[in-house]
Amino acid sequence: MQIEKKDIRGLTKEQLRNFFVTNGDKAFRGNQVYEWLWQKRAHTFEDMTNVSKETRAVLEANFVINHIKVDTIQRSEDGTVKNAVRLHDDLIVESVLIPTETRTTACVSSQVGCSLDCNFCATARLKRMRNLEPGEIYDQVAAIDNESRLYYDRPLSNIVFMGMGEPLMNYPNVMKAIDMITSTEGLGMSPKRITVSTSGIPKMIKKMADDEVKFKLAVSLHSAVEEIRNEIMPFTKNFPLIDLRESLEYWYRKTKSKITYEYVVWKGINDDKKSIDALVKFCKYVPCKVNLIEYNPIDDGIFQQATEEATNAYITALAKNNIVAKVRRSRGKDIDAACGQLANKS
Repeated sequence: MQIEKKDIRGLTKEQLRNFFVTNGDKAFRGNQVYEWLWQKRAHTFEDMTNVSKETRAVLEANFVINHIKVDTIQRSEDGTVKNAVRLHDDLIVESVLIPTETRTTACVSSQVGCSLDCNFCATARLKRMRNLEPGEIYDQVAAIDNESRLYYDRPLSNIVFMGMGEPLMNYPNVMKAIDMITSTEGLGMSPKRITVSTSGIPKMIKKMADDEVKFKLAVSLHSAVEEIRNEIMPFTKNFPLIDLRESLEYWYRKTKSKITYEYVVWKGINDDKKSIDALVKFCKYVPCKVNLIEYNPIDDGIFQQATEEATNAYITALAKNNIVAKVRRSRGKDIDAACGQLANKS
């Protein structure tokens, strides 16, 4: 029976060094291979040109490199680039490059499908097939960094975990990926340029605070009225607003990092005064800002973009209470580039 080879990128540098020592080689060989895997982004062991053929053969016999493959690339009229990313087991996820005049942002996925059941989200209609590995998350970022340099002549500047999946339901792998993305041995990006967006899992928000993460936190809130929130995001019945509020207060006490609330205003669902007042009240608990997001309908169902008047009513109420709010327009509409939980953000 053939033994399934392990993805070599699941090993730490120390584990790689130990592997070579155990196989009668020098420990520094592990450093060489580690650099090829992460900084030089080698796709095959044959790419490792300063490693002997004998060593490459040993690696080939023991490991694989489960790199992603960008299957198709679609470019929107507004410059947005959508990647259909094929994984080693032929499953597909999406990642998106979102350009503005001053920066390029990668929107990346953390799961194949999603663990949650938000009724407005296209990804939620796919069952969660598996979590992405750290290398698969890293590869999405590296691919978009290459595209940013190719299409916009500048390196990637920001990353948002707002693609397919709930990042906090794949916590260990997301954290390992971010460690490599921010490491000087990886992409060397500042954690302050990374935002992890969650639908609101209090226990995991507290864990992030305890782990003293340096990246930013965004919460897909969409309603600060319990019954409306439960209706549009049924899983939140297990995570009531009082628990979410407490976890966010804990986050801010520990990190002193302001929270971003992602919020879609839907016609006939949360476009009334009661919903506006509830959001204003919720925003006062913890320093925050609000992104009011234009919705990309996924069908002709109940979730439809609210009127501009309704959105403006939110903006006015938030401004009166000194809460920063911006309207984020959908990007890449002509290529249907929905970025995970919501529409693409500019």
